[in-house]
Amino acid sequence: MKRPVQTLLLTLTGIGLLHAALFTDTYLRYVKAGLRPLLITSGVVLLLLGLAAAAARSGPEHAAADDDQEHSHEHGHEHGHDHSGAPRIAWLLFLPAISLLFYAPPALGAYTAARSNAKPVGVQKGFAPLPATSPLPLTLTDFTKRVQQDPGRAIRTRLVQLTGFVSPAENGDGWYLTRIIFTCCAADSQTVKIRVYGTEAPPANTWLAVTGTWHPRGTLGTKTAQAALDARDAHPVAQPVNAYTDDLPLTPS
Repeated sequence: MKRPVQTLLLTLTGIGLLHAALFTDTYLRYVKAGLRPLLITSGVVLLLLGLAAAAARSGPEHAAADDDQEHSHEHGHEHGHDHSGAPRIAWLLFLPAISLLFYAPPALGAYTAARSNAKPVGVQKGFAPLPATSPLPLTLTDFTKRVQQDPGRAIRTRLVQLTGFVSPAENGDGWYLTRIIFTCCAADSQTVKIRVYGTEAPPANTWLAVTGTWHPRGTLGTKTAQAALDARDAHPVAQPVNAYTDDLPLTPS
C-alpha cells in the first residue's frame, strides 16, 4: 500500500467518523452516547492528518523524492528485493472506513442477548413511593428491583409499561422483553430481561411497549420473586434513540 493510498485511508476514516458521530445516530451502535465528543475529535484529527499528508506530498520536493523512490523500487524489482509495500491484507482496512460512510451494520439484538452476560441488578435499600400514573412507565432494571428488593411490595397490583425488544427464551419456551446495555461499547454489552407471560412470542428483535402486572412467582420483595410480567397489551414501537441503555425510551426528534 503506497503513501497516497495510506493518505486516502486516513482521510476516509476521518470523514466516516465525523459522518457517523455528527450527522447520524449510527455511532450509538458502537459506543455509549457519552463518547461522542471523543469520536468527533478522532475524526477531526484523522481528517487533518490526511489533508496535511496530501498537501505535503503535493510539493515539488516531495514530487522529486517520489521519483527517486520509484527508481529505487524499479531497481529493487530487478534484483528481486523489493520489500517497500505493505501486505495486501492491509487493503481490507478500507472496508470499515467505507462502511462508516455507506453501510450501517445491523443493530445488536436477540442473537447478541442470547450470548451476552446478564447485567447484575444493584442493591437498592430505599424505595420512593410510586407515582399514581397508570400504566406506570418503568425501566426493566427498576421493575426488577421493585419485584425482588422492595419490602413494601408496592409493585404487586400496579399496571406498568416496559419497553424493549423480543428475545426468545431458552429452547423456545416463551420469550423475554430485553434491553442491551453498553458499559462502554458494543464489546462489553450486557443484558437485562423480563419474562413475559400471557401472549405468544412476537418475532425476535421486535421492539414492543408491553403493559401488564407482575406475574406472581416467588415471594414478592425477595430474590425468589421472578422478574416477570403478565401482559395485558403489547404493541410495536420504533427502536428508541437510546436503544443501548436501560433508560426510559427516547424517541427520534
